[in-house]
Amino acid sequence: MERNVGTISRGIRCPIIREGDDLAKIVVDSVLTAGQTDGFELRDRDIVCVTESVVARSQGNYASVDAIAADVKAKLGGETIGVIFPILSRNRFAICLRGIAKGAKKIVLMLSYPSDEVGNELVSIDRIDEAGVNPYSDVLTLEKYRELFGENRHPFTGVDYVQYYGDLIRECGAEAEIIFANQPKTILNYTKNVLTCDIHTRARTKRILKAAGAEVVCGLDDILNESVDGSGFNSKYGLLGSNKATEDSVKLFPENGQPLVDEIQAQLKERTGKNVEVMVYGDGAFKDPVGKIWELADPSVGVAWTKGLEGTPNELKLKYLADNDFADLSGDALKEAISGRIKEKDGSLVGKMESEGTTPRQLTDLIGSLCDLTSGSGDKGTPIVFIQGYFDNYTTE
Repeated sequence: MERNVGTISRGIRCPIIREGDDLAKIVVDSVLTAGQTDGFELRDRDIVCVTESVVARSQGNYASVDAIAADVKAKLGGETIGVIFPILSRNRFAICLRGIAKGAKKIVLMLSYPSDEVGNELVSIDRIDEAGVNPYSDVLTLEKYRELFGENRHPFTGVDYVQYYGDLIRECGAEAEIIFANQPKTILNYTKNVLTCDIHTRARTKRILKAAGAEVVCGLDDILNESVDGSGFNSKYGLLGSNKATEDSVKLFPENGQPLVDEIQAQLKERTGKNVEVMVYGDGAFKDPVGKIWELADPSVGVAWTKGLEGTPNELKLKYLADNDFADLSGDALKEAISGRIKEKDGSLVGKMESEGTTPRQLTDLIGSLCDLTSGSGDKGTPIVFIQGYFDNYTTE
């Protein structure tokens, strides 16, 4: 029978995950139970995805602000530290900043403007233009920023992050100086010891700082990349990808999720006989058109995945074929012609017109974004996402 439904993404409910839980078993049980109650069966090349949050929780991958402070002090000296390019987030950065401030005598906080790396605005680009400020070269003191732009509250949270971060640093016993600049080496006019807090541009920022004469350069990925007094850690990303757990602790990005995805895949094979792909996912890769914020605060969309999820799609653009190669056909003749072209397509369509518009993003980025939108970030209670038909095409029956 001809299939009339393509990709299906289902959020799967499961118990609240705690440290030490057998997450692989919980995931497999939850998917199979959902299949029984909602009337679906697993097929080869289905995909089971698990959000990074519950993976880290099952691992107990947490750290206190005191552990952050100890690592910052050990690696950056504990005196004046330049903290540059943080994102504006109570959930993602504020608790990290609390630990950083406890590990220093003075923080020179350098904020990028008009927005942070993921699009949270300090001030609109239109107001920057009206003020005659060049964000590529101009360095603003806190006083000049307030003179030009006054108080600016985040449209979603209502927080003035400039005031909030400054107060937070002082509450932790450190002196705070705030400047606004977009050139990394600007911070070297204030201190030679720098903690760069950008996510996706961190390698470039470190390179520029070292070339410009910085004495010590660390990124958030260098803080808690090893355990401090028994704390959690992430050997690859450090504090990147962390979230607020309590007022005094963070949940870190999962450490080594590969054994988990492999175990889930093996258990599903044993219990169903199907070859199912498995993935741990973080933030999706998409932008809010109203708030202009990128959902990219995690260092990677894909955290761990089975081998079948490596690579990029290899798709033809149906509308291109219909409007060009087969413009004179319609109905069954058009369907047969397009189906034939799909079945004959090469292993790589790079550079060919019939694939124009099918952006070759990584499968893990595409699937992780679908999962993030499906599971949400609030109270849906579906940290597992089950996807069927993702690898189908127009000819799949």
